[in-house]
Amino acid sequence: MKKLLLVLLVVTLASFLFVGCLPTTTPAEGEGEGEGEVESACPTVSVATEVEISGVKYIKGGSRVITVTFTEATEPVSVYVGAKFDGDTSTKSNPVGVPDSALEVVVSADATKKVYTGKYSFNADVDCDSAYIYVVTCATCAPCKYPYTVDDQKPCSSIALREYPTTGCSCGGINLQFYTPSAASVCQSSYCGDDCSGLDNYTVDIYKADPFATCCDVPCLSPLTSCEGTGCDVDCTISCFDISDYTTATDKDFFAVVSLFDKVGNRQRYYAKINLDSDSINSVYKYVDQGTTSSTACPDFSGSGTAVEVNTLVWTFGTAAGASGCQ
Repeated sequence: MKKLLLVLLVVTLASFLFVGCLPTTTPAEGEGEGEGEVESACPTVSVATEVEISGVKYIKGGSRVITVTFTEATEPVSVYVGAKFDGDTSTKSNPVGVPDSALEVVVSADATKKVYTGKYSFNADVDCDSAYIYVVTCATCAPCKYPYTVDDQKPCSSIALREYPTTGCSCGGINLQFYTPSAASVCQSSYCGDDCSGLDNYTVDIYKADPFATCCDVPCLSPLTSCEGTGCDVDCTISCFDISDYTTATDKDFFAVVSLFDKVGNRQRYYAKINLDSDSINSVYKYVDQGTTSSTACPDFSGSGTAVEVNTLVWTFGTAAGASGCQ
């Protein structure tokens, strides 16, 4: 009988060694706190730009640094990212528990072997794609998994501009209200949104001259005036904007830059040239960001632009959100 029990014990231990794991022990009654316990060997994982919203971690699309942190020195360590973030669907010979479509990330360790970092390009096939980051070590029976969602699209809002209120500036000037108009569809309350991490904040800056005449990403000029807000809908008022020092029609041209940011930092910008009178908006011409390449990175206010829609003295520009957020 004793020989039979000994054989069973050897077989049991061998089975654990075969899969690379040891059995979890439960502390006996009376043992000190933590004695006999096997702590999780899974590390913490963070990605640059990540934001947690209602338990979901969102990251901004593009090349991001992944940081893997252990409580104890650990090696070797392998990190993989689900192929849905990259569009790669080729088959690979990945470790057990890691999809063969996942891509390995080249990581390097610090001197303590506790912190590993590497870069990966998170380019989702579709905005708001979700997948896993996998960490493989010799200290765990299966890969450690960390879900992430990639937000790689800009927020959006149709922007309406009107003089509102039409009175109330005792010292002169005009009230300029930039806001999201109501949508006609019963399925949608407005033309504002970001259907992934969500719209975070917005600013409206007014300039006297083209703020991007010689500088591309950062305006070359300081704004004459600004307003700001958070979340949808956009509602931003510049009160009693004084144009009394500007007398000719050309003098009354101003340049508006509307910047929208979602919660992971994607930015949308709308540009408009606005001609004002002391008590009215004469015209609004919209311009669009012409891209990110070196030859077309700067918006161009110098051209004729496009006259935007006007309806009962309300001018509308920008890009409206679709039924479920941005297109």
